[in-house]
Amino acid sequence: MAIKILITGGTFDKEYNEINGELFFKKTHIKEMLELGRCKLNIKQQVIMLKDSLHMNTKDRQQILSACKSSKEKQIVITHGTDTMPETAKFLGKNLASLKNKTIILTGAMIPYKFGSSDGLFNLGSALSFAQSMPANIYIAINGKIFNWDNVKKNKKAGRFETLERK
Repeated sequence: MAIKILITGGTFDKEYNEINGELFFKKTHIKEMLELGRCKLNIKQQVIMLKDSLHMNTKDRQQILSACKSSKEKQIVITHGTDTMPETAKFLGKNLASLKNKTIILTGAMIPYKFGSSDGLFNLGSALSFAQSMPANIYIAINGKIFNWDNVKKNKKAGRFETLERK
């Protein structure tokens, strides 16, 4: 059984330009992260885009959905920027019937992997574990927690993901 990692960019893959102080994308760091974590799983990777999630639009989310649909793997991890991760999870969740019983886990990082103090390695490992153990659905896995696609928000003030307050 293989797990597919769909790479969309986000903080996982950002690099720091020491001259102008800007963050940018050069390449994905997922292979390096899997090696550092000594991952022994059968992983298939596909780079869909390297994009800041604040710049994602419906066309980008449609591309992610298409990649999920065409994946022969039933367990999928999507690396994604945290700023709009709940929006992409909702987009996928609204198309759940077309995803044929797949377990899809979105994950990301608050600090770029290249900074050395990133939460990305832990989040990637957690997402891979959740992909193997959760039933078919769409989830967000971050900071050791798992959230259903329709019951999650990013609390930008606190810098964490939380369940929605139901009224």
